[in-house]
Amino acid sequence: MHLRALSARSKGRRTWAATVTAGIVAAGLLSGPAASARPAPDPSLTTMSIKSPPGGANVRVLLFYGSAAAGDESPLVNAGIEAIEKIGLSGPAKERFTVEATDDAAVFTNATKLGRFNSVVFLTGGGDVLDPDQETGLEAYMEAGGGFVGIHDAARAEPYSDWFTGLIGARPASSSPTTAQRATVEVGDRLNPATQSLPLEWKRPDQWFNWVKNPSGDVHTVARVRESTYRPGTGANGADHPVSWCRDYDGGRSFYTGMGGTVSSYDETDFRAHLRGALLWTTRLAQADCKATINSNYHAERLTQPNKAGQNDQIGEPHGMVAAPDGRVLYIGRGGADSAQPVITDWNNPDVGKGKGQIHVYDPKTKQVTLAGELTVFGNKGGGDELTKVEEGLLGIELDPRFEQNGWVYLHYTPHAQLNRDTQMAERRVSRFTLDLTTNKLDLSSEKVLLKWPVQVHSCCHAGGGMAWDSKGNLYIATGDNNSSQFSDGYSGNNPQPNYKGVSFADARRTAGNTNNLNGKILRIHPEADGTYTLPDGNLFTGKETEEGGGKTRGEIYVMGVRNPARISVDKATDILYAGWVGPDAGEPSTTWGPAKYDTFAVITKASNRGWPYCMGNKQPYRDRNLPDPSKPLGWYDCDHPKNESPNNDGLVNLPPVTGNNVWYSPQGGGPDYPRDANGIPSYKKEEATYRLPWLKGGGQAAMNGPVYRYDASSTSAVKWPAYWDGKWFIGDFYDADQPRNAVVMDPRTQGDGGLPVHSQSLKKIVPIGNDGIKNLMDWKFGPDGSLYVLDYGRGFFTSDSKSALWRVTYTGGGPTPPADQLARGAK
Repeated sequence: MHLRALSARSKGRRTWAATVTAGIVAAGLLSGPAASARPAPDPSLTTMSIKSPPGGANVRVLLFYGSAAAGDESPLVNAGIEAIEKIGLSGPAKERFTVEATDDAAVFTNATKLGRFNSVVFLTGGGDVLDPDQETGLEAYMEAGGGFVGIHDAARAEPYSDWFTGLIGARPASSSPTTAQRATVEVGDRLNPATQSLPLEWKRPDQWFNWVKNPSGDVHTVARVRESTYRPGTGANGADHPVSWCRDYDGGRSFYTGMGGTVSSYDETDFRAHLRGALLWTTRLAQADCKATINSNYHAERLTQPNKAGQNDQIGEPHGMVAAPDGRVLYIGRGGADSAQPVITDWNNPDVGKGKGQIHVYDPKTKQVTLAGELTVFGNKGGGDELTKVEEGLLGIELDPRFEQNGWVYLHYTPHAQLNRDTQMAERRVSRFTLDLTTNKLDLSSEKVLLKWPVQVHSCCHAGGGMAWDSKGNLYIATGDNNSSQFSDGYSGNNPQPNYKGVSFADARRTAGNTNNLNGKILRIHPEADGTYTLPDGNLFTGKETEEGGGKTRGEIYVMGVRNPARISVDKATDILYAGWVGPDAGEPSTTWGPAKYDTFAVITKASNRGWPYCMGNKQPYRDRNLPDPSKPLGWYDCDHPKNESPNNDGLVNLPPVTGNNVWYSPQGGGPDYPRDANGIPSYKKEEATYRLPWLKGGGQAAMNGPVYRYDASSTSAVKWPAYWDGKWFIGDFYDADQPRNAVVMDPRTQGDGGLPVHSQSLKKIVPIGNDGIKNLMDWKFGPDGSLYVLDYGRGFFTSDSKSALWRVTYTGGGPTPPADQLARGAK
């Protein structure tokens, strides 16, 4: 047995001789065989009696540094022991503890001594450091409610023990880099005591392990290392590369960090803070939620049944939803008929495109669905090419801020009665209706039309539709550009030539890029009680601008330059607007025309121009088109000084500068960026691309913005998502293959100017993908009980089918640990 030598620095540290209390180990097994390749011990052979929970108010930490290798411990061990001792002696008195360090594994078979410690730290080299009895003693300690902290090489210890693998959470890959490298750590858990004080992006040198099996989903990851910031070598884990995690394990609490592989780590203030938080939790000095990202702690339940044959009694063609304060969920069907109903595409027929936009109400108390009402909409022309199909119909729903008192429901839709079949123009409107709060029936005669504007419907697509309120009673309305990109080969949608009876249907400069047009925008109005609206201060325009002769702006516009913002949300805690929109159709970048299709998400902190159809992503420009031959390119657009020189523009020529967006992705990957020339023009060469958001990718893609979650500590709901998710922004895609379904952390200092997310947490195992899961995500919102409601569109297009459904995802993991009555020094 090797006893740690006492240096002048460590004089007075308590160490133990090799003593084993007689009678502690049942079956008379006082020692195990020499370290060797062996299976995990049989727990039935050995039992230890350790008080539960171990330790007490006089908090003690056992620091074990035994190693299978012969010789003195490394300088890293000395540095680690000294750092943890200082952690225990510093900070507020209520957080202090004493540390005893040993390399003598016999302590794990001494129940009396082991039971004195609130937590055990493994600061050990790799190898078989415990014999079977000693490992069984550690198991008994954890089962009694003990705490464990593993640091760096502790993940190499006990390599033949499945139980110890579970305690640690993962094993290092043999291909892991062996030299220290500076890298960026993404700190995703902003509440855990081990990470709450750390920077969002923590840049530091260390030795970074790759993992044989990625533990994400089985453990609660509190921090990840960003592989793009160092050289991970072969066997890298990719965008999701956990580096520190925790979980409740086998009755106790386990925390592991892969950091701490260098002597200098232990001199870092932030790394010591990281260890302090881990020790506070494992010693029972503080509570933490180490369950929040463990997949098995979530339950996804389908709430609605398939429709009865020939009826839409449960759900229409899913297109949006909203949760009422009392828990009821109202959701809409756009207008596509079920397969048994006729689809009329002939413009000579008065019923062309006629459909039913349906509003359903799900009541969680009764678990029953009521068909609240049906609007006759233009929105049922089925599939086909962009000159046949249509995406109009019932597009958005919101509830009045005083819904519980007045029953007011706002609907964004395209009434069939206002269709002009001759010019193939329609009217889009936002109207207020009244819902009978007792019967869940919508009074269609109560309609108050707040806002209406013309849209061309000769060609499809990109109708938008989302709506959201801020805390000041302003209503945001998302409208699509209503243009075809088919005539610009899927690039900027700026072909001015195609038109029907004088109205262009392929030039987004007529709509999204036009300051005098309400399409391709996010509008902001303040509805009034009489069914009218006023304009709040701070919109992009007042409508009274005198530039260029005046009369060329609309005061309702808050955001211009968006293509198809089907889903928007407002975080009422900050009144920040979040939006996502679908890009055009080009599958690859073009050195002639510009970027491939980018689906986009943006944090919008002020009125702005988001670029379409001039610029995409992080201000990557498209190219202008010549006339009379739009197949010939002209110059690149200037994102900082865009000009609308389309012959179809009736707004300002000189537009507001483009603000870069936060998330964009293409079929090639997430956040594609390119080297730029002296004029700032990207090369658009695929082989030169850098993917700045490696955790996502597109393909067939359709961005579906989600909410920012806000945790309600006062809620008694047993199913609410935990506080870990508070402030995280949910972004997703209609499709579920390589596309995003993530919760991201933004940096408040940069988010309004197009700053990238600093951390991303995948949701694909929590909001389940696959044909029997939520394959085609159409909308998602948190209800008042803190559970997540999700609409699955179904498996067909322009219809509802047996997979069209409302789902709910609830949290089942319970509260933070340890329980308040087991805290070592009482609840704070």
